[in-house]
Amino acid sequence: MENNVFEQMAKKYDTEERMELAKIIVKEVRPELQNSKSKSLIDYGGGTGLIGLEVSDMVDSVLLVDSSKQMLGVAEEKISRKGITNSKVTYADFTEETHNLKADIVLMSLVLLHIPDTKKILQELFNVLNNGGKLIIIDFDKNDKVYHPKVHNGFSHESLKEVLTEVGFKSTNMKTFYRGNRIFMNKDASMFIASSIK
Repeated sequence: MENNVFEQMAKKYDTEERMELAKIIVKEVRPELQNSKSKSLIDYGGGTGLIGLEVSDMVDSVLLVDSSKQMLGVAEEKISRKGITNSKVTYADFTEETHNLKADIVLMSLVLLHIPDTKKILQELFNVLNNGGKLIIIDFDKNDKVYHPKVHNGFSHESLKEVLTEVGFKSTNMKTFYRGNRIFMNKDASMFIASSIK
């Protein structure tokens, strides 16, 4: 990402609002991780670990991948402060370069909206997953009140499912699970969770 805004935000990223929203997301993600004790999870765009580190007890390992070194620095502090032994961070941007990471589960929470080429990143994540692996996406439902030149204004379930199928995912379950006030660019919005199997 050119002049990464997240670099400047890193130290102040974990606001009360963000932490509240993260709790709601974590509660929704945990049931998706039942019986995953032996599985590896990549939290793509994992930032300060607000989601990935909170589900580290449910999987064998967590790798937070982010294109902001500062955000990952905050995550590393949390890992050592909380004594989390199965989580690491790595600096990477899958939109820029290919890599050889592999995982059983890829989680992407409120990240897709920041990536201009939806199909390309979903293809990259499909390639990261082991066969039978699961991609979990949390993001905003399409919202016509939101306009920003650098951000998608959410996603329609039908069109996102279409892209996931084109990329190669066998099945996708998708549902809206939360509506909140001023949670998306200061507008009221709803969030969905999509779970796709490779």
